[in-house]
Amino acid sequence: MAGIERPGPLYQQVAAAIRQGIANGEFPAGAPLPSEAQLIERYEVSRPTVRNAIAALRSEGLIEVRHGKGSFVKGTPTPPLTIDRSITRAGKAFVPGHTSWEQAHEPTVYRTETTATTGPLLELAESEALFGVDRVLIDPATGTRALHRVLIPLATTENTPPLADAPDTAPEEIYTALTQAGHKLTWSETVRARMPQADERTALELPDATPVIHTMRVTHGTDHQPLILEELRTSGSQAQLTYRITADSPRTLRAVRN
Repeated sequence: MAGIERPGPLYQQVAAAIRQGIANGEFPAGAPLPSEAQLIERYEVSRPTVRNAIAALRSEGLIEVRHGKGSFVKGTPTPPLTIDRSITRAGKAFVPGHTSWEQAHEPTVYRTETTATTGPLLELAESEALFGVDRVLIDPATGTRALHRVLIPLATTENTPPLADAPDTAPEEIYTALTQAGHKLTWSETVRARMPQADERTALELPDATPVIHTMRVTHGTDHQPLILEELRTSGSQAQLTYRITADSPRTLRAVRN
């Protein structure tokens, strides 16, 4: 069978051969794949095998099937939305880098607990009490949706009176309140891509086989103490992130590592 040399189920071998053709430019972005009949002849396999291979590549997001026209290689255009993750301070106020988000509805405030993931970031044991604030955000220019969550330890609210009364304060206003409480703020952020959970796919209105970008930002206060945790989840195909990078002093680097 032409181009088929790898072990494994036959349809996976065909999918691998087509995938390699996409990677090396034999099947360029936006171009149609050969027809089913041509693929059957080329790889010397049955029609169900070709259809299963196409289905596998479609689930990976490599191709799209256009009704009545056949299968086409998906392009990889620059995402329409660039999210600036920097934070700027102007006097006593803080300004986030991306300011065009609009809230789809009022924030949801609730009581929750730290998990095996969020606890270490906040330097708290698992099952410690937190305030949670969830927002659904929309970028009006592109329609890109995002899920934003703030987790606030009770100790932070107790030492920052405005947060005790209004945990749903906007993040930039939380930064101001923490500064007024005597903290010199720094931030650390981790980013990963993963496949969405069912509720995330629905809330973000994601097509099949689309990953999410998941950021976790910790606001640190005096002595690098974690004060709040923010999560942002958005479409990996609709958005990209940009950061301002500055050179830290050796003392700052030691504090972060500790």
